[in-house]
Amino acid sequence: DTKVRISDCGGKLCGRVVWLKDPIDSATGKPKTDKENPDTSKQHRPLIGLQVINGMQSNGRGAWQGRIYNADDGRTYSANLELQSDTRARVEGCVMSVLCKAQTWTRAN
Repeated sequence: DTKVRISDCGGKLCGRVVWLKDPIDSATGKPKTDKENPDTSKQHRPLIGLQVINGMQSNGRGAWQGRIYNADDGRTYSANLELQSDTRARVEGCVMSVLCKAQTWTRAN
């Protein structure tokens, strides 16, 4: 439902939302915003263009560790990203390094 462009930012990984399956908020009829962010000053920033990965550091061949922002709940999680192939990556976000949820991200054309 979301596409994130991952890029190099000074030898680290960064990622921004570049596409949403449903970019319009059905309640407002306007582009979706970061409305779940606990910082009220950030709740009006658009989701498209939002930086969700900021400076993940490599911790080995094809693996990175850092923090990832989840706009669905407005929280930032410790995260790991590991390449599984040229087209797939496993992304895991954790709370207190105990409660974790993983997703497989697939490269889009």
